[in-house]
Amino acid sequence: MARVVLFSGAGISAESGISTFRESGGLWDRYDVNVVCNYDSMQKNEAITIEFYDKRRADLEDKEPNYAHDVIADLKEKYPDDIAVITQNVDNLFEKAGLKHEDVIHLHGFMTEVRCQNQQCNKIFDIGYKSLYDAHNGFCPRCGTGFRPNIVFFGEAVPMYEELNRQIQDCELFVVIGTSGNVVGVNTIAQYVQRSILNNYEPSPAIEDALFSKVLYKKATDAIEEIAEEIEAVLESR
Repeated sequence: MARVVLFSGAGISAESGISTFRESGGLWDRYDVNVVCNYDSMQKNEAITIEFYDKRRADLEDKEPNYAHDVIADLKEKYPDDIAVITQNVDNLFEKAGLKHEDVIHLHGFMTEVRCQNQQCNKIFDIGYKSLYDAHNGFCPRCGTGFRPNIVFFGEAVPMYEELNRQIQDCELFVVIGTSGNVVGVNTIAQYVQRSILNNYEPSPAIEDALFSKVLYKKATDAIEEIAEEIEAVLESR
């Protein structure tokens, strides 16, 4: 298990031009999340749900990782066994920065993938930036069942939370970058670990910053060098 856990949210990718759930004027504003993001959206609103995620997937194609992604990728390459990169984001910017997909723990799924809806099959396919229906006509080539986006809808179980819990067991430094704290309880984790760093652009009502050892209210690209120094200090300490 990792000595350092790097936990990121939408804020780290916002600097690369990916709109966030709470941002006004973006893709999220043009769709009702209660229609396209719920556990039953594929059953009740299949066409518009697929349309929404096709647009989100296509939007990733020209997005590039920013300096924060690059530094984290370099750190993971330097300390592969000591750092866990865990993200709430479903984009592929860490992978574009050079990390192998298996080296990034995507808690809520991965946008460039689709999954067979047959639970006995459950086969995952990486379709890149294609429309869901452009990949094998939208049906699993193994069993013939329709695809769904390989992301976690609201109200669905999140099996990767078990991996998050496993990784923090021996964590010496917990680093939070760009999350509101409304989905994952970072306050609780900060109380559990030895040392913690919070980096958000601005305070969030859901995060009690007094629980963190260090707080950096600035863009991730401005804070990442200081964060990297702290990480290296911990990992070089023994």
